[in-house]
Amino acid sequence: MTQTFRRLALAATTGLLMTGAAGAQTLNLGVRAGPEGVDPHYTATGTHAEALKHVFDTLVVSGENLQLEPGIAESWRPIDATTWEFKLRQGVTFHDGSPMTAEDVVASIRRMQVLSGPNPTRIYVRSVKDLRIVDAHTLHVITDGPAPTLPNDFIRVFITSARATASLTPETSNEAFNSGRAAIGTGPYRFVSWTPREQFVVERNDSYWGGRQPWARHVRREIPNDAARVAQLRTGQVDMIVRVPAADVSTLERDRALRVVKADTVYVFNLQLDFRETTPQVTAKDGSRLAANPYRDIRVREAMDLAIDRRALAEIAMEGLGSPQGQMVTPGIFGFNPNIPIPTPNLARARTLLAEAGYPNGFRMVLNFTNNRLPGDNGVGTALAQMFARIGIEVQAAGQPAAVIFPARARGELSNIMAGWGTLTGEANYYYSSNAHTNNPALRLGAFNWHGYSNPEMDRLIQAASIELDDKKREELLQQIATLFTQDRVGMPLASVGSAWAMRRDRVNLVRARTDEDTLAMDIVPTR
Repeated sequence: MTQTFRRLALAATTGLLMTGAAGAQTLNLGVRAGPEGVDPHYTATGTHAEALKHVFDTLVVSGENLQLEPGIAESWRPIDATTWEFKLRQGVTFHDGSPMTAEDVVASIRRMQVLSGPNPTRIYVRSVKDLRIVDAHTLHVITDGPAPTLPNDFIRVFITSARATASLTPETSNEAFNSGRAAIGTGPYRFVSWTPREQFVVERNDSYWGGRQPWARHVRREIPNDAARVAQLRTGQVDMIVRVPAADVSTLERDRALRVVKADTVYVFNLQLDFRETTPQVTAKDGSRLAANPYRDIRVREAMDLAIDRRALAEIAMEGLGSPQGQMVTPGIFGFNPNIPIPTPNLARARTLLAEAGYPNGFRMVLNFTNNRLPGDNGVGTALAQMFARIGIEVQAAGQPAAVIFPARARGELSNIMAGWGTLTGEANYYYSSNAHTNNPALRLGAFNWHGYSNPEMDRLIQAASIELDDKKREELLQQIATLFTQDRVGMPLASVGSAWAMRRDRVNLVRARTDEDTLAMDIVPTR
């Protein structure tokens, strides 16, 4: 079923539920984290994109199970090895009434190519070499080589108004969008206001091409404290909350006033270690400087990997709302390698490896992890610190909000980070090309490789997979990459993240629980 039909069907269904005052309902949603601004091209962070999908449409849409569906682009096809043709939807207008054309799509992609933020969106357009407008609703995208997964990347190409952004510079963009002057999209809702760390407010766009939405107003209230979010749901201050703490799921399920929906997601908690020659947050146990960065020794990385009990992380630290993982992508993602086992802990072997590497008594490290981004991240980070202590590594646990930790990572201030990554495009090379390839701005690969890992064979495999048009061959290459990634322990996958939503039965119902964990007003309807 196409995205258009889904939206029209949803609009028709919810239209039957609304009469008079009911049509003026406000959907109040309690979220753990909100956007980091209103410019959709500023950062690739998931909670940022999730909020801005209400205001700005994407060229291609990711369905509830990550299948590609039409968005602003009605259809797409490869014309030759380096050219994709996109046919744009006709009759689409921006919130200011101006028509959306290929010019706006071109301007949006070009913005993404030059803007930078804490998690740059350039990765989604890195293969774009040139753009040619055929007519107002036909666009040719010229790539710098074969780009078989270009439509997958374009699920994050948000369309902004060329006219509204024409005079903006990187220095003036944030103010223009955050004030609303440039926040002109084609999406189902119009931007009203954004208060950092508090709330994001939008109102229905009655001229939306996908059909009239059921909510006249949507307020996303940022409530990072899990207990406070649950309390506001129970007292009726919000209609629904996202990322219910695992400890509260069973209790909320027994509450007759509430409904709980659970789903597996594509997010995987993982630990990344610094491969640079010197690293800022690792010392000897007495605080003195070490002769070398211990993470560069494969024996140390293997020892740390063997200290991790992934099943305990999923069952205890995540309180059952997770599954142990041995790869950076979950089984449903294209490129998953079924032959790679989930590692099992071996503390004796881990201690032996540390001693062989010259650290018989271990060392001291700061362990950085997000504590407000995904369900269970704080518990997983804390548990990891305890697991490493069992093999003699002294750990200072440093949980921090994502808004703090990600910029620090980009500045090179961290020696490691435990956080979640979701392969939102449905293709494994999305992760590997951004994190495991040598950071190479000229090739536009390795954009998130902050840690300095570099292996010529890994680079070769990633580049080959990036241009391989044959699906079977590309899958084989991606599985080889997964094997090498595991052998080198470029990162340590820990557990995939399950998610739960809770809502007031008498007010709302979630009709689609997405595997990318996006919670959108377009997927929520009023209760009859």
